Amino acid sequence: MDTLALKYKKLLGILAETDGAVIAFSGGVDSTLLLHTAKEALDHKAIAASIATPYVPRWEQGEAKKFARQLGVKHVVVEMDFPEELRMNPPLHCYTCKKILFSKLLEVAGEHGFKHVLEGTNIDDLSDYRPGIKALRELDIRSPFVEAELSKQDIRELSRRFELPTWDKPSFACLLSRMPVDVEVTDEALQQVEQAEVFLMQIGFPAVRVRHHGEVARIEVPADRIQDFVNANEIHDINNKLKEFGYKHVTLDLGGYKMGSLNKK
Repeated sequence: MDTLALKYKKLLGILAETDGAVIAFSGGVDSTLLLHTAKEALDHKAIAASIATPYVPRWEQGEAKKFARQLGVKHVVVEMDFPEELRMNPPLHCYTCKKILFSKLLEVAGEHGFKHVLEGTNIDDLSDYRPGIKALRELDIRSPFVEAELSKQDIRELSRRFELPTWDKPSFACLLSRMPVDVEVTDEALQQVEQAEVFLMQIGFPAVRVRHHGEVARIEVPADRIQDFVNANEIHDINNKLKEFGYKHVTLDLGGYKMGSLNKK
């Protein structure tokens, strides 16, 4: 048995010991493997729960619903209005958001008679700038991948072995990460960003961020795709398409994609 198989066996044991849990499910790489494993370890005692908010892309919510249905697990979707605490996008919006959302998921767990809410933080996340992890610890939310010492690469490799559709899916974050901090977030801005990113994904850029600076869209793609993007503009008229969504100026960041480039650290 290889090292990764041993880690997976440990993960199964961790999940089985919960005797039932709610899995915070976004439909991303990490939470999809976690839900798949929880289904194997707990069967009907694994429940997927997603929070639907205006700053979670609708396409991602749709993918989460589809996968939960395919896996045959119960899926609870909690509809939530935009929290006023996040309207001005404070520097620690991730902490505040996690505190609000996971408090809701704890309520879902209680309603189903479960003690545990599980989420997909992995050991690589611990060395990154992740203020939301503090909120998870304060709420006693468990992170089984951390407990089993699984890295992001481990998660992708296991997902590939299990033929999960997300094994090579780019990482995503909520739409608040596209907005400057300490600036009011409007529903219109969220809609603009989502429309722009969906369009860019559809024309061949799955790993893309549209950073919203009022009338300006600052687009980030991986550095090795910048020339592809310039070429794509000639074919798909990206500049004018994004202007149709409400932007007056469309720019490409020559530094390439950088995680959390709008964070104040």
